[in-house]
Amino acid sequence: MKYVSLSKGLGLFSLALGATELIAARRIATALEAPERSGLVKAFGLREIVAGIGLLGAPAHAPRVWNRVAGDGLDLAALGGALRRAPRNRFAWGALAFVLGATALDLVTARGLDRTTGKTLPV
Repeated sequence: MKYVSLSKGLGLFSLALGATELIAARRIATALEAPERSGLVKAFGLREIVAGIGLLGAPAHAPRVWNRVAGDGLDLAALGGALRRAPRNRFAWGALAFVLGATALDLVTARGLDRTTGKTLPV
């Protein structure tokens, strides 16, 4: 598998997602039934843009992909909070499924880069 290519794709994906979160933060927060959290959505968007720039600058750098995994953990925690407040919110469930899929791809890419580059996540 071409993990460096996957990493580049994740970088582009991060830029697009981050821009969307910055531009549509209020809409996203409202859809999650948490309109008061639009600032958090913007912060997550900024984190995605920084991650995307980092991955495009050094796509074979496994720790940068592991940083995306850590960001996924933050996303999952935030979505868990949204689902506790509004357990029937279909948008939140869809976002959760989306983030779980992205997390799986991030994990596969990070582990693959660890194996192919010999660089592992510092402990």
